[in-house]
Formats: sequence, C-alpha cells, structure tokens
Amino acid sequence: MITGSGVGTVEGYAVRRGWRSRVAGLRRLDWALFLVVLTLSVIGALLVRSATYQLLTDQGKDPEGFLKRHILNLVIGFLLGGVVTVLDYRLLRAYVPILYGAACVGLLAVLTPLGQTINGSHSWIVIGGGFQVQPSEFAKVGLVVLLAMILGEPRDGEIGPGRRDVLLALVLAGVPGVLIMLQPDLGTTLVFIAVVLGMLAISGAQKRWLVGLVGGGAAAAFAVWFFGLLKDYQIDRFTAFLDPDADPRGAGYNAQQARIAIGSGGALGKGLFHGQQTGGHFVPEQQTDFVFTVAGEELGFVGAAVIIALLGVVLWRGLRIATQAADLFGTLVATGVVCWLGFQTFENVGMTIGIMPITGLPLPFVSYGGSATFANMIAFGLLQAVHVRRRPFD
Repeated sequence: MITGSGVGTVEGYAVRRGWRSRVAGLRRLDWALFLVVLTLSVIGALLVRSATYQLLTDQGKDPEGFLKRHILNLVIGFLLGGVVTVLDYRLLRAYVPILYGAACVGLLAVLTPLGQTINGSHSWIVIGGGFQVQPSEFAKVGLVVLLAMILGEPRDGEIGPGRRDVLLALVLAGVPGVLIMLQPDLGTTLVFIAVVLGMLAISGAQKRWLVGLVGGGAAAAFAVWFFGLLKDYQIDRFTAFLDPDADPRGAGYNAQQARIAIGSGGALGKGLFHGQQTGGHFVPEQQTDFVFTVAGEELGFVGAAVIIALLGVVLWRGLRIATQAADLFGTLVATGVVCWLGFQTFENVGMTIGIMPITGLPLPFVSYGGSATFANMIAFGLLQAVHVRRRPFD
C-alpha cells in the first residue's frame, strides 16, 4: 500500500525529473544560433527606427510608430519560434496536410476581394489597425515541411525518393507556386524554386530530375518573357537591373538610389541615425526591402559586412543542424530552411548593390514586416526543434 508520504515522494520525484528534463532541453538548444538571430533582430530594429523616424516626423505621425510595431512583431515572432522549438518536429508529419491546406487557402483568399494590392503585388490581406497578412510568407513554411514529408520517407528498396515521390512533390509544390505567380510575386516564386531544388538534391533524388528542372525552368522563364506574361513593373525591374542608368528617374530609380546610399557610407559609415540618404528618404521602402541600404550608409562597409557575416552564421548553423539530424525528415526540414533563408539573403543584398534584379524580398531577421518576421521565426524554431532532437551521440 502506498502511504501519503510515499505518494508525495513519487510526485516530488516526478516534478524534479520533469524540471531536470526541461533544463536539459534548454541546454541542448543551439545557443549560438539563438544569439545570432537575437543580434540580427536588435540591429534590424535600430535600422528600422533610423529608416522611418524622419519620414514619420515629416508626416506628423508618431516617429517611433514603425519601431513599436516592429518590436511587437519580434516579440510575437520569438514566441512562435519558442512554441515550434518545444514541439517534436517529427510529429509534424501528421499535421503537414493541414499546414499545406491552410497555406493554399490563404493564397486563394488573396486572389478574392479580400486581397489588397501593395507595391504592385496583390499579395496581402488587410486586417485593420495598420496590420496586413501576407500568406505567401507562411506558404514557405508549408512548402518545407511538405517536401520533407514526401522526400524524407523512401519506399522499400529505394535509397532516395522514387519517381512517384518526386512527381508528387513537384505537383503539390506547383499548386501554391502557381497561386503566388498569379499575385504576381516573382520573388517568393524564386524562393520556392530554390527550396525545391535544394531539398531534392539533399534527398538523394536522381540527378536527371535536377537537370530537367533547371532546363525546364529556363525554358519557362524564356516563354514567360517571350509571350509577355510579366507585368510592366516587373519588366521595368529587369530592365533597370540590366542598365540602372538608362532610366534614373523611372524604373532605375530604386536601384540607383540604393547604390548611392550604400556607396556614400564608405568604410565606417556616417553613424547610426545620421544617414543623409536615409533621413531624406530617397530610397523607397527602406524599412523593408531596402533596409540593407540603411546599414550600408550609416554603418559603412564594416557594419554591412558584419550583418552579412551574422546571416552567414545562421546558414552555417542550419547546415550543421541538417548534418546532425536524427532522421532524413529532420535533415530535409533544416535544409529547406537554409535554402529559403540563404536565397532570400543573397537576393536582398544583391538587389541593393546591383547584382540581382529587384524582386521585393525582405532581409531575414532584419527587415520590418509582420508576416515575414513571423515566418522567419517559425523557420528559426524549426532549426532549433531539429537540433534539440539530434542524434544523441553527436
């Protein structure tokens, strides 16, 4: 018979064991990744404040308005990342159809009267109070876990995904991809392509699939251009990328002003909150797509290089997590996140310095934006979830 003291002892042991388990879980976190993401978030908040303070002052609004909303977004984002970290990522397999379906429903809703056009893309759902939702950002999360589920479970006798698995993955990835193209959102479409190619390569799919996809993508891009399926503003962006000086007051304005702002910073910059290009808001959307120009002008080459190095650390930790994952599903989840964040970083920085066309992709963990911040933090949580449950002897 168990006495009252015995029950208390058993309960006390259970409480202590549960506490030790939670502490051990915290120790298994990738604290280097956490600190880097936190540092990038702080730097981003300072750059957002610098990019918007004078503009809001000139408009007679709260000069700290964007900063306050950005901090709120970061708090919510870290909470979302924490929730994802605590969850067992392996259980995501059961919820992938729900996540995928929700992503497609959100993308369909954008194409209805609920959707709003902002900066040329019909990609937003305005919910009031100055807040908008961009479903395509969350579709990136759905795409990563979907491909990981399909490609991460080879059939009996197969080393990598078979033909049916690859075809299923491509068809299901193509549905949200087409919906995003209809908005049109070329930048997110390119992110989808990078994620699909990267995850196929790591999954062990046969090389002919990768070659075929690259060739098919090139042919499709030529067909889109040849038959005039791009919007006028998208054509102008590519034209400006090829020759920014051809129309400095029109299509080439953003690219030219971005290069002027970054180049004027020199080696050490003009000092935080002291950028003349930033203060004069010559570069549009400096708090979102062109936040890197603020870093280039005010923090100089050194400060901008530090931001790139920190983002490089995020990618390095992500790749390390992928190699130490407990199973192929975890490896593919981490790989998908790395492809997503890596391509988006390259595209964002590249378009501000003139080596990539302007597509409207924010800089991960740095740019202002609710949906992008939440999606990035969920991706960060996925990396941590895979790391916490890595192979025990690594």
